Amino acid sequence: MRPWNFSAGPSALPLEVLQQAAAEMTDWHGSGMSVMEMSHRGRQFTQIRDEAEADLRELLAIPTDYEVLFMQGGATAENAIVPLNLIARGRAGKADYILSGIWSSKSHKEAQRYGDIAVAASSGYATELDGATQAPWTWFPSVGSWKVRPDASYLHLCSNETIGGVEFPDWPDLAALGACDVPLVVDASSHFLSRSIDFSKAAMVYAGAQKNAGPAGVTVVIIRKDLLGHALPVCPSAFDYSNVAAADSMFNTPPTYAIYVAGLVFKWLKKQGGVAAIEAANMAKAQALYSYLDSANFYLSTVHAPDRSRMNVPFFLRDESLNHEFLAQADAAGLMQLKGHKSVGGMRASIYNAVPMEGVQALISYMQNFAQRHG
Repeated sequence: MRPWNFSAGPSALPLEVLQQAAAEMTDWHGSGMSVMEMSHRGRQFTQIRDEAEADLRELLAIPTDYEVLFMQGGATAENAIVPLNLIARGRAGKADYILSGIWSSKSHKEAQRYGDIAVAASSGYATELDGATQAPWTWFPSVGSWKVRPDASYLHLCSNETIGGVEFPDWPDLAALGACDVPLVVDASSHFLSRSIDFSKAAMVYAGAQKNAGPAGVTVVIIRKDLLGHALPVCPSAFDYSNVAAADSMFNTPPTYAIYVAGLVFKWLKKQGGVAAIEAANMAKAQALYSYLDSANFYLSTVHAPDRSRMNVPFFLRDESLNHEFLAQADAAGLMQLKGHKSVGGMRASIYNAVPMEGVQALISYMQNFAQRHG
C-alpha cells in the first residue's frame, strides 16, 4: 500500500489519476504522442483544455458571465497579477485586503507596489474569543469588523490559510458593508474544489492547482467578465486577463501537462459524486481529526474552533522535545509530510480531497499509539 501523504502542497493526487496519467504517458488516446509533446494549438490538446474547462464549470456551477483561465505562476504570482489587472478599475487606484495569516499578508505586501492598499481587517494580534486568548493568525476577523472603502477597486480575501489552518467559508455580501460596488477577490488555493462556491458573492476566485486540483504549474482564475479590460499599462501582456481570456488560455504556451492532469482530477471528482459529495467527505474527515485532538491532552490545537480549516490541520505536541521522534516514527509508519511550516513549527496534516478517511483514521491511530507510549 502507498504511504499516506499529508503534504500541504504539492499534495496527494488521486491514485486513479496517477495511474491513468502513467498509462497515457507515451501515447494519449492513440495519438502517438505524450501530452507533453503536443502542440498547444493542435486539436488533441484543444480537446483536453476544452474538456477540463467544461468539467470545472460543471463541478462548480460557474455562471456563463465568468471566464475560466488557466494561467502560470501560482497564487504567488497572482499577488501581483490581481492588482495589475484590477487596481485601475476605480479612478482612486485603491484596494482593500483582509489579513488572516501569512499568505494574505504576502498578497497585501505585494499589492502595495501598485496602488493605495489598505487593511480592511486583520487577525495579526492576540485577542480574547470565547473566553480564551487567541494568538495572532489563529482566528478570522469577523465580518462586522471589516472596514471596506466604498471606492476600492476590489477587496481581497484569502479564504483558507494553509499555514495557520484558518478558514472562512461563508463569504459576505459586501453590500451589507456599504461596499456594494466593490468586487470580492478570493484566493481559494488551499480549499478550492473542496466545497461549493457562491459566485453571487465572489467576482473573482483564483487557486494554485497543487492542493486539490492537480499538479503544480497551473493556476485557475475564475473571473467575472466585466472585470476584464482594466489592466495597468505596465501589466505584462501574458498576464493581462483580457488577453488570456480572448485566447482561451493560450495567449502563450500554457502549462499543458498540468492542465491535462487537472482535467483528469476534475473527471475523478465527478465520479466521486461532485463537489457536494467531496465536501461531505471532507467534513467527516476534519470532524474525526479535530475530535481526537480535542480529546487528547497530549496534543494541542491552537486555532479558534469556529475558524478551523477542513483542509489544513496544524497541531502541536505539548512536549515539543518529542517532535523529532514523532515525525521519524510517522514516516516509518507510512504517514508522510506531517512537519509543520517552518514559520510556526509543530505539525500539520493537510487532508485534501485525495486523502481518504482511511488515511485520516491511520493518522489518528498512530497519534493515539504514540501518546500512549509517551504520555
